[in-house]
Amino acid sequence: MVVKLRLQRVGRYKSPFYRVVSIDSRQPRNGPYIQYLGHYNPLAADDDPKRLVLKVDLIKYWLSVGAQPSDPVRGILLKNGILKLPNMVVDGTKKGPGDAALEAGDPSEEAEGDEAVAQ
Repeated sequence: MVVKLRLQRVGRYKSPFYRVVSIDSRQPRNGPYIQYLGHYNPLAADDDPKRLVLKVDLIKYWLSVGAQPSDPVRGILLKNGILKLPNMVVDGTKKGPGDAALEAGDPSEEAEGDEAVAQ
């Protein structure tokens, strides 16, 4: 059973209101949930304390046992400092010790690379 942290819509037509819940990933969006973790009201003012109410200790527990947050919940958790960004590589390549010399313009490193290609 894969547990997800998801938003469950409970607001009426054109008045969205969401519960943050832990739920089995196979359940439908508004299906039965395992545990209530808070709520989110996107229509409330940004400075309203009731806009977002989270039970941080329960969220940290579910994350520690392997629950996966959905993309909207991940954004909410990152914005509030509950979840931290992993170290990300900008261009998708890992840098080795010789790559720094190539970027710095060290001619000895470039010459070795040219000789390897010529052989």
